[in-house]
Amino acid sequence: MYLSSVMQWGAWAVLLWPNLLTLSIPQDCREEQTGLSRCPSISLEKLLDRVIQHAELIYRVSEESCALYEDMFIPMPLQIQRNQGGYACITNTLPIPSSRNEIQQISDKWLLHSVLMLVQSWIEPLVYLKTSLDRYDAAPEVLLNKTKWVSEKLNSLEQGVVTLIQKMLDEGTLTINHNEHGLLQNDVQPEMLESVMRDYTLLSCFKKDAHKMEAFLKLLKCRQTDKYNCS
Repeated sequence: MYLSSVMQWGAWAVLLWPNLLTLSIPQDCREEQTGLSRCPSISLEKLLDRVIQHAELIYRVSEESCALYEDMFIPMPLQIQRNQGGYACITNTLPIPSSRNEIQQISDKWLLHSVLMLVQSWIEPLVYLKTSLDRYDAAPEVLLNKTKWVSEKLNSLEQGVVTLIQKMLDEGTLTINHNEHGLLQNDVQPEMLESVMRDYTLLSCFKKDAHKMEAFLKLLKCRQTDKYNCS
């Protein structure tokens, strides 16, 4: 019964997938110009809106992926164990503001660079996660598709944030550097439970960081329109 429900949900998700992809394409560019950085004539305001739209979609899909993974592979005791600690997120060491007070006080420049740091820190881990999920015997196709989609859209979000920094902060050409994390080498073959929990940690941490990206970008947008009333 449960497997049937998952398969039905997955079928609906696959049918709706083209609509989600359509929503993510900037409307101010020609059809072949789907990258956020390939719209030279787009205004700063519309570019920021498109970047926020990408971040919203990425966070939404990361939530769905994490929930689906929990239902398929993580029994409740392990979910509780994960939430109680012991599994550190790979971005914990980044100088990203965390408290509400810190976030309210940082500059627009630091907001943008914080988003860029988060995005770039997840490029390689998501590639690893997709490779890891491909090895699962029971991973539903919809979970694999979502992971692949998020990985691709994260690259597009990176391009958009870099373009925003160039336009908004007048910082010229930026070099895109992706952080690599030694604990994510593909040749490591851990025990199955360890592998499942590691992938679950990646999904959970990415969902949290995707929410930060969205929140930081929306705060930036608020400051552009109503600087003194952004909470």
